[in-house]
Amino acid sequence: MGEFELIRRHFQRPTNSYPDTVALGVGDDCALLQPTPGWQLAVSTDMLVEGRHFFPDVAAEALGHKALAVNLSDLAAMGARPLGFTLALSLPAADDAWLAAFARGLFALADAHACPLVGGDTTRGPLNICITVMGEVQPQQALRRDAARAGDDLYLSGRTGEARLALELMRGTDWAVGHAGMPALAQLRERLERPTPRLALGRALAGVAHAALDVSDGLAGDLGHILAASGVGAVIDTAALPVAPDLRGLPPEHRLDCLLNGGDDYELLFTAPPAQRQAVAAAAVASATPVQRIGRVHAGAGLCVREADGRERPWSPHGFDHFA
Repeated sequence: MGEFELIRRHFQRPTNSYPDTVALGVGDDCALLQPTPGWQLAVSTDMLVEGRHFFPDVAAEALGHKALAVNLSDLAAMGARPLGFTLALSLPAADDAWLAAFARGLFALADAHACPLVGGDTTRGPLNICITVMGEVQPQQALRRDAARAGDDLYLSGRTGEARLALELMRGTDWAVGHAGMPALAQLRERLERPTPRLALGRALAGVAHAALDVSDGLAGDLGHILAASGVGAVIDTAALPVAPDLRGLPPEHRLDCLLNGGDDYELLFTAPPAQRQAVAAAAVASATPVQRIGRVHAGAGLCVREADGRERPWSPHGFDHFA
C-alpha cells in the first residue's frame, strides 16, 4: 500500500460529508475553510510521540481518539467551536489493520464534534502524530489565560488525578500498586487514553468566564500559567477538589500530588466573578459537565493551598515539562 492509497483508503472521505464551513478538504495543496463572518480563527497544534506521550502497546483506536481529543481540548479552553483539523502522520510501516483502527477512533470523535479532517501529510519514520485543529470564536469572548482578575472564583470541570494514577500503575510504582491495586487500572487507563474534550462547556462559558485553560500538564502547574499571564495569585481549597474513588485509598501526600501535579486530565480550569455563579452552574447543566468551585483568585502572587483545618501553605507546582 503506497502513500496515496493509504490516504485514500483510511483518511479521505466523500466531499458531501463536509459541513458548509469547509469549501475544500482533503486532496489539494491546501484546504479552504469558511469561518463565520466577523468571528476570530482559533488554531492549535499538538504532537504525540511514541515513548514520550504514549506507550507502544496503546490500542490504535484509543490513540486515534486521544490524538484529536487533546487538540479539541485546546479549542474548549478558548470557548471556540471546531471548524476542522489537519493530520501529519509519521509511520514505521503502512499497517492496514492498525490504520483502520486508528482512523476509526479518530473519526468517531471528529464526527461527534463536527470537526472534519481537511488535509495533512504522511511519511515513513518513527510513530509520530501531529494534529492542527482550527476553530472559531466570537470577538471579545475567547477565554484567554491573561484575563483572570482578583476576586474571581476558581473552577474545575470533572476531576483530576486518575490519568496520573494510571501512569504510575503502568510503571509499577510501589505506592500506586500497594494502595490502588492493579484491578483499578482498566478504568483508570481509559481516563489516560480516552480523555473527554469539554467543548460544550467551553462554548457555554464564552462570555461568562474570564480566563481558562485545559489541564494537560497538571492542575497546579497549568494554573501557574494563568496566574503569571494575569499577574495575580490564587488559593486552592484542597477539601473542595473532586476525588475519584480509586484515589481515596492513597496516602494523603500521594493523593494530593496526583490531584495537583498529575497530567493528561484535559479538564477545564477557569475563573469567573462571583456574580456569575448562577451562569456557571447553568453552563455546567447545559453541557452535562460536572463543575466544582475549588478556590479563588487574589491580588497577590503565587499559589497556596488551604488544608482542611483552614491553614494555608505555599505550593510549588511540579507540572510536566518535556525539557526539564
